[in-house]
Amino acid sequence: MGSAPRAIADGFPARLALFYAGLFVVVGVQMPFFPVWLKAKGLDAEAIGLVIATPILVRVLVVPVAARFADRRGALRPVLVVSSFGAAIGYVLVGASQGFAAILASVALAAALAAPAIPLADAYALKGLALRGRAYGPVRLWGSAAFIAANFAAGFAAGYIAPTSYVWLIVAAWALAGAASLALQPLRPAGVPAPARPWRPRRLLATPGVLPVAVGASLIQASHAVYYGFSTIEWGAKGLSGTSIGALWALGVAAEIVLFALSARLPALSPRGLLILGAAGAVVRWAGMVLDPPAVLLVPLQCLHALSFGASFLGAVQFLSRAAPEGEAATAQGDFSTLQGVVTAAATAVSGLLYGSFGALAYAAMAVCAAVGGIVIWSAQVSGNRYQGSGSNNSDA
Repeated sequence: MGSAPRAIADGFPARLALFYAGLFVVVGVQMPFFPVWLKAKGLDAEAIGLVIATPILVRVLVVPVAARFADRRGALRPVLVVSSFGAAIGYVLVGASQGFAAILASVALAAALAAPAIPLADAYALKGLALRGRAYGPVRLWGSAAFIAANFAAGFAAGYIAPTSYVWLIVAAWALAGAASLALQPLRPAGVPAPARPWRPRRLLATPGVLPVAVGASLIQASHAVYYGFSTIEWGAKGLSGTSIGALWALGVAAEIVLFALSARLPALSPRGLLILGAAGAVVRWAGMVLDPPAVLLVPLQCLHALSFGASFLGAVQFLSRAAPEGEAATAQGDFSTLQGVVTAAATAVSGLLYGSFGALAYAAMAVCAAVGGIVIWSAQVSGNRYQGSGSNNSDA
């Protein structure tokens, strides 16, 4: 086994942290408040579910193409710059749209421009940080911190601007992310040569043992569909202020930040172990939401975001970073993003139907979704261990 790379201090982590902060200001504004903007534009729950699902479906088509282009050309940085500024322009068009059809079409265009940003940022981060001997979690947490700040800022702004103006906050956030992307450094540190081999795309999901983990991870993340799409609307209907709603979203991400900050120091869990822990946290969280809890109980339920999202996210990216061949980090992220996009888009579209018909009871379907994801990952691991036998070297790729 080779030794760990020497830690290199060239400013790469700080610039990357700034870019992550820019990206997650976008997410912190868009995730809780874009559904409110859609509702203010006259869309019902079913239409909102379809519009929110559209970017996920677009990601399925766009990200694999962008990822393979980035790997083939060695162009991760340029793709991230174009994606960030392109998304800002795309959401200007969204803001100018009227009616369901026009909004759906403009959201699809904006999503196509925005889609490569986060999965390719993760590919860029995982590879670049590994080459410098740096951990991923302590850098990625700045994105989560920016998410919290954006939640509070957008929640505060909600008291002073009309819901139909929320989309312009998204435009401004994408412009900030674009500005931060200009500061990104080359992927490889100075003096570290690239491997001398031609780029050959592989089907990572066809590798034995990879598909069950990817499916399970996708199901766990997809179980957040009702929460992402309708929690802000539901809490607002209960009388919670925009500031309180922003604080609840921020609380969940604060718990996630703690997990990311400690990820390099905690006793090592395998990627599959983290994913199973995330599934368990999601089941408990969504089962609690089914009960339509009072505001005081939302606090501990939001803290479970550290597991339902945080642990499952870290498990997935760690698994991918170990499974991806050299020089194909973006392609691996693209393949996984494609699968996750299909699963999440389906869950998001269905969430609109479920929430429109059953309200908070829709969270029961999300609990089942997370449970199935955990079972798939656990069953695959048990089967793999039995197949390899007790005397084999069973590495958790």
